[in-house]
Amino acid sequence: SGTTMAFLAREIKPVGRLTVITAAVPVTQILSQHADVDVIQLGGITRSSSVSVVGPFAEAMLRNFNCSKLFVGVDGIDTEFGLTTTNMLEASLNDAMINAAQKVVVLADSSKFGRRGFSKICDLEAVDRIITDSGVQPLYLERLRERGIEVTVVDV
Repeated sequence: SGTTMAFLAREIKPVGRLTVITAAVPVTQILSQHADVDVIQLGGITRSSSVSVVGPFAEAMLRNFNCSKLFVGVDGIDTEFGLTTTNMLEASLNDAMINAAQKVVVLADSSKFGRRGFSKICDLEAVDRIITDSGVQPLYLERLRERGIEVTVVDV
């Protein structure tokens, strides 16, 4: 959920058939405009702050899927504590998404580094790649790459 995921959804230009599973209603609204995109909207408790669903129903749905990639936004990336978000139900859902994915890609702007949200999603060992902007401090890049995480920095 969040603005980063909505931005990603707007940038998707499918080449062939694509299936997307999402908890975020805005992502569903954006991607359902594409004839070549099948959207699976997870069900659950709707969070008004993000217009996304959380809870055990959404998590149960994910247990039936094996996904090639997960693109996830976070509220904090701490090199010692891991990935975090502000809501414990969202953290639990994000963890379930990670368990359903073969590759985990975190999309986070540089302001998220060195921050800890209220609820832990996972340790950094669960992350394959992080895409961020050029404002990230080099120390964070070094620590992430030392852990074997591929980091892509985009100039903004």
